[in-house]
Amino acid sequence: MLNGSSADGPDPDGPDPDGADAGTAGGSAARDAGAAAAAAAETAGPVLPSVPPDLTAAAFFDVDNTMMMGASIFHFARGLAARKFFSGADLRGFVWQQVKFRLGGEGTPEDIRAHREAALSFVAGREVSELVELGEEIYDELMADRIWEGTRALAQMHLDAGQRVWLVTATPLELAAIIARRLGLTGALGTVAEHHDGVYTGRLVGELLHGPAKAHAVRALAAREGLDLRRCSAYSDSINDAPMLSVVGTAVAVNPDADLRGLARKNGWEIRDFRSGRKVARIGVPSVLGAGAVAGAVAAGAAYSRRRM
Repeated sequence: MLNGSSADGPDPDGPDPDGADAGTAGGSAARDAGAAAAAAAETAGPVLPSVPPDLTAAAFFDVDNTMMMGASIFHFARGLAARKFFSGADLRGFVWQQVKFRLGGEGTPEDIRAHREAALSFVAGREVSELVELGEEIYDELMADRIWEGTRALAQMHLDAGQRVWLVTATPLELAAIIARRLGLTGALGTVAEHHDGVYTGRLVGELLHGPAKAHAVRALAAREGLDLRRCSAYSDSINDAPMLSVVGTAVAVNPDADLRGLARKNGWEIRDFRSGRKVARIGVPSVLGAGAVAGAVAAGAAYSRRRM
């Protein structure tokens, strides 16, 4: 798996992640988000003295439903709600925006803007150090037990081969970096929230690291770190990450949605499904379940908040 690729492999420069949207405002925003994520990504990772470093190969893992059961940002929001950062109504509104985003993909510009505003509303005016400290606590409370052990083992396989491993996620960079550090990975590429003098402004640097933006981030990081994308691997559960999966030599669909499973079969990509009985079990914000499950997730978050308040 580590060095596998298609017969021809990806284009040395990588396919255009934007496709038909190249040159449009959306394509430009995706490139900006990818560049910002790559510039902010950590590069120092765990050192294994007994393993010669493989400096031109790396692995990139999506987080939500790939490395972690459910949506990491929702688990984080639940933890903040329990600490009275916002009300139950705010949490329900936040969950609804998350569900719309996951169900509908990128959606319209208005949908993307609404999702972005919902994701940023609870950090504007807060100190970065405060959110990082809370992120550490909330990881222990709500995320550590939701790591897919099978996916974690795949990441460790790359580390054991001397390769670096990054998370690539729409989750805010600070939270993504905590998850990566706790898992012993090299670092993370995430959505970059603007801050001045250690305080969040409520604005992003670029846009959400989602869809084509992830592919741009991977390509930008590869250029900076001297990686050969033909020797790199990427892992995801979502068809939205097809651009990222397409720029590396080895693409693996992990716990895939129906569309990604079909694309993986068409392209001959490996499929790994760690869900019990092939059942799509989403914890947190479901991406393919119905309104009843969404209501259950909201109720669980509200109940957790009431227990802690």
